[in-house]
Amino acid sequence: MEAEVVLITLRQSNGQTKVRPAIVLRAMPPFNDFLLCGISTQLRHSTLNFDEIIRPMDTDFQDSGLDRESLVRLGWLMVVPRTEIIGSIGSISAERHQRLLQNLAPYLIAQA
Repeated sequence: MEAEVVLITLRQSNGQTKVRPAIVLRAMPPFNDFLLCGISTQLRHSTLNFDEIIRPMDTDFQDSGLDRESLVRLGWLMVVPRTEIIGSIGSISAERHQRLLQNLAPYLIAQA
């Protein structure tokens, strides 16, 4: 499941729910819930040297199942049980998945 692009239902600030894509970063102990990062088409929210943009010319764009240029937002993390995943629409490359983890790791272990 890691590196898959999945669909989940998210509650928005106005209380409405919306189906959104997300990338499975890791299965988390002890119940194998999934650490996900959100995907958005709002490219202006990109954080330099942290987030990634998946573009139509990228080798893994077609396999991702996304239909337009999208921002992988590492600052938009959530842990969800398998039951909240609606389904998979595709996957990102192993290389992109590894880059995302490498971009995230320093923020998780940095001293305050």
